[in-house]
Amino acid sequence: MAELKITQTTTTPLISFDEASATLRIAGESYPENSFAFYAPILDWVKQQLQNNSTLIVELTITYMNSSSTKCMLDLLDIMEDAHARGVKVSIVWNYDPENPRSFELAEEFCEEVSFPFQIVALHP
Repeated sequence: MAELKITQTTTTPLISFDEASATLRIAGESYPENSFAFYAPILDWVKQQLQNNSTLIVELTITYMNSSSTKCMLDLLDIMEDAHARGVKVSIVWNYDPENPRSFELAEEFCEEVSFPFQIVALHP
């Protein structure tokens, strides 16, 4: 699998791929000036990985996401849903802070959009 690593900034999340566990981690706040430009190479990478491999886990720990980042996440879910329909084993683990009810609500909304495994997990302090 191709490597993917993008350093976290104040407005963009950390993006990293662990080949051993086939896990793509996205963590931090997401409100870049141009979400579509930021996420386009990530979405392209995911498409490529899902064509060449049979498993992908996406682990999200997003503390804040603006509306354009939310749209990009929905695009990610669509890509994963298409792969799932082709028999690729995909899943999401959404980690949320129990003190941030919006993160939990967003996870529930996203979960309703997909038919593949989607876990919502409370982070412990």
